[in-house]
Amino acid sequence: MSNELFQERMAIIRSESEALLTRMNEKCFSTNGIFNRYKYPILTRNHIPIHWRYDLNPETNPYCMERIGFNATFNSGAVKWNGKYLLVVRVEGNDRKSFFAVAESPNGIDNFRFWERPITMPETENPDTNLYDMRVTVHEDGYVYGVFCTERKDLAAPEGDTSSATAAAGIARTKDFIKWERLPDLMTYGGQQRNVVLHPWFIDGKYAFFTRPQDGFIDTGKGGGIAFGLSDTIVNAEVKQETILDAKVYHTIYEVKNGQGPAPIKTAKGWLNLAHGVRNTAAGLRYTIYLFMTAIDDPTKVIHKPAGHFIGPLGEERVGDVSNVVFTNGWIADENGEVYIYYASSDTRMHVATSTIDQLLDYCINSPQDKFRSAASVETINNLIDKNKAFSPKL
Repeated sequence: MSNELFQERMAIIRSESEALLTRMNEKCFSTNGIFNRYKYPILTRNHIPIHWRYDLNPETNPYCMERIGFNATFNSGAVKWNGKYLLVVRVEGNDRKSFFAVAESPNGIDNFRFWERPITMPETENPDTNLYDMRVTVHEDGYVYGVFCTERKDLAAPEGDTSSATAAAGIARTKDFIKWERLPDLMTYGGQQRNVVLHPWFIDGKYAFFTRPQDGFIDTGKGGGIAFGLSDTIVNAEVKQETILDAKVYHTIYEVKNGQGPAPIKTAKGWLNLAHGVRNTAAGLRYTIYLFMTAIDDPTKVIHKPAGHFIGPLGEERVGDVSNVVFTNGWIADENGEVYIYYASSDTRMHVATSTIDQLLDYCINSPQDKFRSAASVETINNLIDKNKAFSPKL
């Protein structure tokens, strides 16, 4: 009887799983004309392979129970590799531990499937408690690098405090996404590090990093802002000086924290940069995504920065483990000019939005910048209204 129960349950589980994995996504109409959302999330906990979750032997699992539970799939690095769209996904188990796993799609918008096994990431001499939020960079030195947050218990915490942590930037490299070489963590001198990204090109013959110096594990303190620094080597990477290129600003979407998302995209008019900003609300922190451009000959010089957020959480995106959050650390620019923007919502699931290089450049260059005062915002609106009178006589 137990074997029959197992087979019945497993037949339903496999059928529902395959229906989810093969479901076609649907592009939603874009009211803003900048990007298109899609109807369905591209990765959820239900996309986790069955053989990661269930003991498939009916003799040792007669009730067909999940033996290993998973909570979320989010904050994914992204890369186009051998014609496929790969996400290096942060997978979180029910045990709260995060790890990395590769999910592959033929078109970048649906039919994502995880590879057979998660990534076995080597440890350093100081083992990580938790790993997450990998940025993937295809570097001109021939390697693919993953830079991620490595979390460890704060040994300086008071006795009995089991929640205090420290964060650093872990670095690993690969040439096939299966075997990874772990390098020493990035050394900086501005406090703890999260949201560190390796630039795809050498700058002045050196490895270049976007960093985010902060005083503590959660609070940026006197630090914060997106910074930039150079390292002579990658094997023992060390950034001695961090220069803030995009600072926190009072009463903006990035007043509490901000950090670089994925590595920037090079265009003829400058580098496109995707980032996240954090602000306070009465209900807690709100994370949104914003876009800005830096000069092609100087990745630290911001030349265009539209006011406000580029993507904010909408609808079901606002609900999850950490609500009212969208976060990105991966995008892919195709040779035909299409751009796939991968973002997570509320630390729970992955989504995709699509745009083009031309649309993103138009948005960055021609959208008004933040003037940081209510009166100035109204002035900007009125300027557009006045301009539009020639095209709408009823105004």
